[in-house]
Amino acid sequence: MNYIVGDIGNTLTKVSSFNEKFKITKSFSIETDKINKLKYQKILIDKVFSKSTNKKILFSSVVPKAYKSIKLYLRRKKYNIYEIKDLKIEKIIRLNIKKKNELGSDRIANAIASYDKYKTNCLIIDFGTATTFDIVNRPGVYEGGVIAPGVNLSINNLNKSTALLPAFILKDNKKLYGKNTKEALNAGFLWGYQGLINNLIKKITSSSKIKYKIILTGGYAGFFKKFIDKNSTIDTNITINGIIKVYKKLLWKKMN
Repeated sequence: MNYIVGDIGNTLTKVSSFNEKFKITKSFSIETDKINKLKYQKILIDKVFSKSTNKKILFSSVVPKAYKSIKLYLRRKKYNIYEIKDLKIEKIIRLNIKKKNELGSDRIANAIASYDKYKTNCLIIDFGTATTFDIVNRPGVYEGGVIAPGVNLSINNLNKSTALLPAFILKDNKKLYGKNTKEALNAGFLWGYQGLINNLIKKITSSSKIKYKIILTGGYAGFFKKFIDKNSTIDTNITINGIIKVYKKLLWKKMN
C-alpha cells in the first residue's frame, strides 16, 4: 500500500506518495493555478496515485480555492481529504505565537520536519513565492518567523510596475554594480537578498543568543547557499516530509 500527501503553494503544488517506511517513492509538481482544471486533476492522479493508494490523503495548503477544488475532485473518487490544520497539530509541535490560524500550513510542516530530523534549534529559510524565515527551538516549539517578498515575485512586480525595467533571470554574477539595466537589476537583487538573508540570520541569532541549524529549501536554496555567511544545509523535501510526519502521528496511528 502507498500513501499520498501534498503541498499546495501559491506557485506550485507538489504531491508525493510514500511507503510504509515513510519514505517518499514518487513526486509530481504542477502549477497551482492549473489545479482547478479537470484535465490536470486527472494528470495528478495518473502520476502519483495507484490501485493500492490508501483512502486518507493529507495536504498542507496556503491556497484555499485550489485546495477546495482538489478536495472535491478526490472526494468524488472516494478519498478522505484532510488539511493539516484540521488535525490536532499541537500534539506534535507547540505553536508559541499569537494568531495560530494565520500561520501557513507549509511553515508548520517545515518546522515539524526540521526538528524531527535534526533534533536541535532550527532556522528554516524557504525561498518560495515569499521568502520566509521560521524558528523552532528545543524541545519542538515554533517561536515565530519573518516573511519577506520572494525573489521571483519581486522581479515580476518590478517589471509590471515600471515602463522600462525588463524581466530577467537572476544569475550568479558577482559584479557589485552593472554596466547596463539587466546587470544593474541583477546586482540589486543578488546583493539585496544576500544582505537581507544574512542580516536577518544575524539579528535572530544575536537577539536569542541561540545557535541555529540553518536549513534552506525552495527554488533559490541552492543559488543563495554560497552567499550565506553561516553554514547551512539544503533540504528540498522538508515540507513534504513534515506533512508525512503529521500523517504518521495523527492519521496513521488511527489506522493501525
